[in-house]
Amino acid sequence: MADAFKEQLLQPDLYDLPFEERFTLLVDRQWTWKEDRRMKRLLKNAKLKINGCIEDIDFKTPRGIDKSVILRLANGDWIKRTQNIIITGPTGVGKTYLACAIANRACRMGYSAFYIRVPRLFQELAIARGDGSYPKIQTSSS
Repeated sequence: MADAFKEQLLQPDLYDLPFEERFTLLVDRQWTWKEDRRMKRLLKNAKLKINGCIEDIDFKTPRGIDKSVILRLANGDWIKRTQNIIITGPTGVGKTYLACAIANRACRMGYSAFYIRVPRLFQELAIARGDGSYPKIQTSSS
């Protein structure tokens, strides 16, 4: 907010604005900065393998992807119902891209997400069960 105030001081055209409008500009800038920082943190913590985007999915290529299902997933209702997604299919059809695109959308909607492949998930669960940290994993994933 201090940086935004300093920038305002360097812009003479803002001097004529009433205090309330200048203050509104500062508050709006602070809110935008915090939201941007939060989204970057969510995306970093999601550990997405690919920077996928729902809008970039090619539905014309025959891969067995139902566009209506993907668009329903993109709206995030499944998150509000505390459901999870498991994506299955043969090698090379774009499961990783699809998972990362859906997780990316969830993060941009303000939800936390986490990308993990099943072999790695099972490995981490086995280790957690062995070292006693299984309850911690259960808590962090819910």
